[in-house]
Amino acid sequence: MREGRLFLLGWEPVGWELIMSSMSRPGFMAVAGAAALALAGCEGSGVFRDRSELVAAPTTCTAKRFDIYFGEGQAQLTEPARQAIRLTADQLKDCDIRKVQVIGLASATGSSPANQTLSERRAIAVTAALEAEGWPLPAFEIAVVGDSGAVTADGRSEPLRRRTEVIVEAVPRR
Repeated sequence: MREGRLFLLGWEPVGWELIMSSMSRPGFMAVAGAAALALAGCEGSGVFRDRSELVAAPTTCTAKRFDIYFGEGQAQLTEPARQAIRLTADQLKDCDIRKVQVIGLASATGSSPANQTLSERRAIAVTAALEAEGWPLPAFEIAVVGDSGAVTADGRSEPLRRRTEVIVEAVPRR
């Protein structure tokens, strides 16, 4: 490269006077300074020597919420429900499970006392499946809602209430 001239990626040499004529000297110096800083960081002489110093690995040990659905009037876990429980248990296997809320719900079909009992059976079935996956039993809080809230204010029934909500509080193990 000849002194006082700049080569740009195989293009013809461009003189400083051409660059300076299209940009003010302070503007050019700012752009050149930013480019120098960026290139200095690329050569590895910067503060960070390893990507892990700059970027944290994502953790799966965070709060999770998932639903387990049931058939009408049923409290037995379906195979997709068991798969969802296994998947979540697998995702959280290296975490400290602090709290698990299991909330049993029911649709408005049937009597309120029967729906209350059904909600409880659903919550117990999900809790047992999570315990079988190795989750700590003392961490569980079971709530039963029954058919409370299963009918909207305008009288419509909520069929997706045939479920158990699971809310997990998990943190990384220390």
